[in-house]
Amino acid sequence: MIRSAVRLLSLTVVLLAQPLVAGAQSLELEECRISMGPGYPGTKARCGTMLRPVNPDDPGSPQIGIRVAVVPALNLSPETDAVVPIAGGPGQGSVEFYLSVRGAFEPLRRDRDFLLVDQRGTGKSAKMDCPIDDDSLLFETDVGIDELLGYTQECLDSLPHDPRWFTTSVAVTDLEAIRAALGYTSLNLYGVSYGSRVAQHFARRYPDVTRSVIIDGVVPPQISLGPEIATESQAAVDKILARCTENEACSAAFPDIDATFARVVAELREAPVEVAVPHPNSGRLETLRFGIGQFAGAVRLLVYNANTIALLPLFVHEAGQGNFGPLASQFMLTAISMRDALAIGMHNSVMCTEDVPFIDDMTVDREGIAASYMGAFQLDTLEAMCEIWPVGPLDPEFKVPVDSDIPFLLLSGDADPITPPRYAEMAAVDLGKATHLIGKQQGHGQITVGCMGRIVADFVETRDPSSLDTACMERSFVTPFFLDFSGPAP
Repeated sequence: MIRSAVRLLSLTVVLLAQPLVAGAQSLELEECRISMGPGYPGTKARCGTMLRPVNPDDPGSPQIGIRVAVVPALNLSPETDAVVPIAGGPGQGSVEFYLSVRGAFEPLRRDRDFLLVDQRGTGKSAKMDCPIDDDSLLFETDVGIDELLGYTQECLDSLPHDPRWFTTSVAVTDLEAIRAALGYTSLNLYGVSYGSRVAQHFARRYPDVTRSVIIDGVVPPQISLGPEIATESQAAVDKILARCTENEACSAAFPDIDATFARVVAELREAPVEVAVPHPNSGRLETLRFGIGQFAGAVRLLVYNANTIALLPLFVHEAGQGNFGPLASQFMLTAISMRDALAIGMHNSVMCTEDVPFIDDMTVDREGIAASYMGAFQLDTLEAMCEIWPVGPLDPEFKVPVDSDIPFLLLSGDADPITPPRYAEMAAVDLGKATHLIGKQQGHGQITVGCMGRIVADFVETRDPSSLDTACMERSFVTPFFLDFSGPAP
């Protein structure tokens, strides 16, 4: 009874937003509903805005508002440690990310609040975005470096705040200030993709208030994202096409699918094609110039998820027959959704501070990149943009693996096209209490796959990664290949 009373008192303190930490800023929360946008169902929460200086080292600098939402636990006497989902990108807001995968997190919400914080520069937290119209997005993908630098400068000129202060090293100070203001005794961090970098750095900088960490699609601190994106994505595509070849039904429907893929890449590099497809938003028929850049954009995102992986052989086969409509539609859908979801200004601030300056030309496989279906365009673009993008602050140990005994659960997919399982092993090198789980034939991000929500909930409850019952992962959670447009094969 005493323990229940203490928990209830703690919940009351949190909801009234009275800080438990001496000297902490207070944060008032009000009843609200959060959603992914118009037409989506709302979720009850308590919302507020934390005012933070753009430059935390200068309290006199201009202030920005950091969006905060608390989705309360189902238990009326919850634990005093909250769960914090951290989105990827970089550039996606965490509120939107949580709502997109909410069902997988429900086992965790039984006893713990979910603390949702749109990282500075994303979502509704001083979003650092650049205006890009659909014509530029869809029809001017293959631009020259000079034109790209022009777009980049226009983007910089349009930003509402100094982009230097929108890096991970600054963002973790916001999260800690919000934790203290709301009175949570500690945090259970879940970070996906780029969010795994944020979670690791928060645990490094604030170990005393980090109770547990789940990192999904792991970006190790010592890796610079960029140079291996093309080669890892090519490796993922090769595995998918090989799996189709080994599958009797898929191989019969799409013979020599790997050769077809190579032929389509070569043809599009030689000359783009014009494809008439309906625009995803308006439904109006648009004539799209579909070249290797558009092809790479469509394929790269298709291989992220096990469900869309199932479409790849069918779409490639159709392209090999001269029907580029499915891939062109996929590109349009992907490009617009990415434009809407990611804050490109914040994305560039992170990449140009935390990744590009640390690229070691001696280790970059330029030949492998050039030979991949993506080619060198993505890396060349990133390096060119960062020539003019301002560099922000970086904590001294930022690029060093986290050395900690905090319980860590690392999640990977063995078909991940951007953060392969070996990245998780690199991140875990100095973790004393960690377990690495690998999903079979899975792509990027495991939280929504099969029984993973239950495993994650058990981990947060026990903080003992070695005791987890993972037998359910032996079941297959892979969508069968689509042999035609009527659906997956039986």
